[in-house]
This record gives sequence, C-alpha cells and structure tokens, in this order.
Amino acid sequence: MSKIIDSNMHWLPGELFSDKKLLNSFLDCVPKQYGVHTRVEQIEGTALSQLIIEQPKGYVNLNYAEGQYTLESQLADMEKASVDHAIFRLPVWQEWLDLETCKEVNTRMAEYVNRSEGRMSALAVVPPWGTDDCLREVDRCLNQLGFRGAQIVAHYGQIYLDDAAFRPYLKFLNDLNVPVVVHHTPLPVDFNSVLPYTNQRRQFGRCVDQATAVGRELFSGMFDELPNLRFIHSMLGGAFYAFADMLVPPQHQFNDAVDRFQTGTGNLRAQLSNNIFFDTSGAPQWGKAQLEAAVKVIGGKNILYGSSYPIRKDWFFKGIETIRSLDISEEDKASILGGNAARIFKLE
Repeated sequence: MSKIIDSNMHWLPGELFSDKKLLNSFLDCVPKQYGVHTRVEQIEGTALSQLIIEQPKGYVNLNYAEGQYTLESQLADMEKASVDHAIFRLPVWQEWLDLETCKEVNTRMAEYVNRSEGRMSALAVVPPWGTDDCLREVDRCLNQLGFRGAQIVAHYGQIYLDDAAFRPYLKFLNDLNVPVVVHHTPLPVDFNSVLPYTNQRRQFGRCVDQATAVGRELFSGMFDELPNLRFIHSMLGGAFYAFADMLVPPQHQFNDAVDRFQTGTGNLRAQLSNNIFFDTSGAPQWGKAQLEAAVKVIGGKNILYGSSYPIRKDWFFKGIETIRSLDISEEDKASILGGNAARIFKLE
C-alpha cells in the first residue's frame, strides 16, 4: 500500500508564544494600517494563549493556539490518523512576513523537520518579490535545507499572483521546476459582503479568494510564459471544479450573433490539467457528493489530500476514511491520498 501523504499540515514555531522577539516579529509584520489587527489573549478555561487576527477590527479570521505545534503531539496525531508523511506550510502568515522573519522561520522549520526522521517535509516561505536576497533564500531552502518546494498565498494586499510584480519570482520558480503551494488568505480582496456572518467570512470567503486566484492565473496567460509552474491551491481552489466548465468551457458548437465570452479556451483546458492542482484542505467539510464531483470534473491526478491540521480534529482524524468512502476508482483514491504528492514533491 502506498504512503498516505498529508499535503496541507500547518506549522508554526513552537516557541512563538514564549519567544517574545519572535512573537513581536510576527505581530509587527501585520499591516495595521490596512485594517488587519492582531492580539494575544488567553484561551478561556486554560492557561494557554492564542494569537488572534482580525480583519477588519472586530471580525476574527485567524486563531493560532499555543501548544499545537510540538513534534511529539504532531507525530502522535499522525499515527492516530494513519498519516505516513506530512508536508508543512506556514498558515496564512506568508502574506505579511518580511525576509528576515522568513529566514528565521525557514531555519526553525528545517530543524523541526529534521527531527522527524523522515516523516515530515517543508516548503520555503519567502517574500515573493524576486529580489536577489529573496531568491538566495529560496535557493538556501531548496539546496541546503532540503525543502520540497515553495509556498505563497493567493494574493498579497490588493494584488493577485497574475500581477507583473510577482513575475520575477514566479519565473525563478518556473525555471527551477519546483511545486508551489498557494495557500488561501483570510479574506478575498473585496470582502465587505461576506463580513457579517462567521461561516461565510471564514469559509466561503476563503473559497471566493481561491477561485478568484485560479481564474486570474488561467486567464492572464501566465502559464504560457511559465509552462513549468505548478500551483497547488488549497480549499480545492475554492471549489473551482464547480465553475470549471462555465469559466473554461469546451469549444462551443454554434455561432452566436455576439461573442459574449472568451471562447478560445482550448489551451486553458490543458493548463488547468497541467499547471493547476488542488488540495482538499479538510476532506470531511466538503461532503461526499461534492468530493466525488471534484474528482469527476478535475480528475484524480490533480487532487492532493490535505487536512489543514490542526484547524479541526475531525478533518484530520476522519479525512482519510472520507476519501476511501467515495465512489471513485481505487486508482484515484491512491493518487489523492499520496501518489500525487509523492510525484509532485518528489518523495518517491
């Protein structure tokens, strides 16, 4: 039986709450001037702390709890969940972290992964601006620290990844032919309509952001220029499978009086298969019918198993059985649960 690989496990330095210098470097990177606010407070009924991010003030979008990022507890949870290998990413924070903090995070993540005796791998986090210093840090992560790829987020501030500002960095990754995980951000750029209600803000908002990002990447032509770039989008690309045939339709059969939509989508269909991949980000939250539809539309070769650990325990401990319960082929189940990740991240 092939290994079970969880391609979406979160990692933060275990010392984040006790190392005041490190904590302040995280807090100071968050742009309060753009309506993002942070605070540290005690978790009710415990002696532990949590780091809370609000955007805008008064609307909680992220919580990180103390004690969830220890090697012993994570290995024990992996054993209980039957996960053989974890691929770590930094949750959301890469939107804001400066280069010096990224270097510190990458160094600590490498030390943590090395202690796992081959059970864990890591992804480089670097500001995506393509400066010489940033590119040197990516090179250090890949060639000295043994990382398996890079991680970015769906947008930075007001701009998505198709913007020209990111092209030097993405060209560098394209030339290296390494996979790039695209994590969601707390909210899409235009978020006021989803603010009032928690689930719409914290779940649907992430989906809107991911689906927007995938569409922009495809329609921008960036994969024409960067054909080796492989993006792995979290949250099933914001359920992009539901919109795939609508946004990137097969060639139409009849001529319309007016072409109301972009019709030359043949190349986009190939790029959707060759350049865009998706992780489940907590399989139980989707539902059986939705996951089966995703496999039918996207294909089992383009979906990676990911739990978003440690966000919800049921996503982690019931995720594998959720995939195994689907009415899909055994080949697709094996691909999703580990085969695709082993191939893409070169873990074979």
